[in-house]
Amino acid sequence: MKCWVCNRPARGFGHMDTRFRPGDPRSAPLDWVFCSRRCQAAFHALYGSWKDKGPLLEETFMVDPTAMETAAMKACLRPFGEAAGEIGFDKPLGHYSEAEALAVVNAIVTTYLEVMSQAQARVNASGPFADLAEDLPWETK
Repeated sequence: MKCWVCNRPARGFGHMDTRFRPGDPRSAPLDWVFCSRRCQAAFHALYGSWKDKGPLLEETFMVDPTAMETAAMKACLRPFGEAAGEIGFDKPLGHYSEAEALAVVNAIVTTYLEVMSQAQARVNASGPFADLAEDLPWETK
């Protein structure tokens, strides 16, 4: 199954909707699974806001990107410019062929994932179990 937030493979984090009994047609789908504690927390923040306000009454807030994610987005600008430069800056984005659009997307996504992986490796450099406390539901900060 895939993470409900980012579509990466899920790794054992989930959400159980206890408002209704199992088998009740109003109960939530069982595919609310997540790849990390971070995605699970983002989901719970949005879900809690949605639940408090009612799904049809108000919009819920967006989760703001972290400093690490913002830095990764900024790092994507140069590869995006290089890919767009190879295609030609005078060509509107709507006129890109599928191959040209995929080249731009690949440049951006590859760079973003590399920068995020490197940043995560630096964060976890203190040991293989350094982030274990975040994954333990009974631990509080």
